[in-house]
Amino acid sequence: MIERRIAAELAERLDEVPAVALIGPRQVGKTTLALEMGETLPSVYLDLESDADRAKLAEPELYLAAHADKLVILDEVHRLPGLFQILRGLIDAGRRSGRKSGRFLLLGSASIDLLRQSGESLAGRISYLEMHPLDALEVGADRLDHLWVRGGFPDSFLASSDRASQRWRQDFIRTYLERDIPLLGPRIAAETLRRFWTMLAHRQSGLLNAAELARSLGVDAKTVAGYLDLLVDLLLVRRLEPWHSNAGKRLVKSPRIYVRDSGLVHTLLGLTTSEDILGHPIAGPSWEGLVVETLIAAAPEGTRANFYRTSAGAEIDLVLTLPGDARWAVEIKRSLQPKLERGFHQACLDLEPARRLLIYPGSETYPLGGGVEVMPLVQASEALLATH
Repeated sequence: MIERRIAAELAERLDEVPAVALIGPRQVGKTTLALEMGETLPSVYLDLESDADRAKLAEPELYLAAHADKLVILDEVHRLPGLFQILRGLIDAGRRSGRKSGRFLLLGSASIDLLRQSGESLAGRISYLEMHPLDALEVGADRLDHLWVRGGFPDSFLASSDRASQRWRQDFIRTYLERDIPLLGPRIAAETLRRFWTMLAHRQSGLLNAAELARSLGVDAKTVAGYLDLLVDLLLVRRLEPWHSNAGKRLVKSPRIYVRDSGLVHTLLGLTTSEDILGHPIAGPSWEGLVVETLIAAAPEGTRANFYRTSAGAEIDLVLTLPGDARWAVEIKRSLQPKLERGFHQACLDLEPARRLLIYPGSETYPLGGGVEVMPLVQASEALLATH
């Protein structure tokens, strides 16, 4: 077992509030973590994709009231949206009788639906926590390349070989396209959505050009926006927004798009081994995506993530604005002898960041001049953790 950093945070939240929503893509380890949590205190687990478990909630108020002294874990809770109003009543009744925390742990893989449904009914009673795939801090520097090639889904990362890992990811993609997405409601042809997802992988870390994607798919830009919203909602794609300011600069306004798991990028492009990836133009953008996801996961709660780019060529791959408005400027290179372009230094003059980092795949930290620190990913993540 790989220890998940989020476990301590989850335990802390359950001690503070009546309900915690743990959201994240399928197969990321939510159920495993929830069951581990359930072993440490009295609990009951219901999988709402199971007919047998849904039948137990034919009279939900009676069933849940009978387990008022336990942590109730509800998996795939978005399958029963009517449940949230009932949870509200049970939480309020529990508060009046002195039970103010640790009542419900809700697991879900579609963030917007879950946030909207629970936000309307459980405002002030629920805390949200996003569970990411495995990251560099959890697997360690010695397995970082392994993580990059296979991605962070535990079953993919821990597979017996690269080919077994690739097969797992192929099945994961097929299951999402043919089963999970239709269950959520959208009527989108699986092959169309696969093509769209693959196009995003080809354009990893690039600026969103909805018109170009729409032409390639033979649909309109509004339809492309709907496809993108769906994959963002399912926590499979990240839309990294550009930095906005009133500094009088002509800033790029289109977001950057990342398929959030590097292993899925490689599978969508048919790349299995590190040799396949290093011989492909996607190597740099794929590495950049891994770094972006790891640093955002390590940053303190409330951190804003953007990129910075002006029409004049000033550019920073990732700008992290920490709580308190301290800014970190991060440039990302897939080279053991990384060099910075003039655009990064120009952008730093515009933003005046507190720290300037150049993340690379090496193992040593050293100064580059101009206040820039060249740093491995794990050390940069640890530096962010230290700001919590």
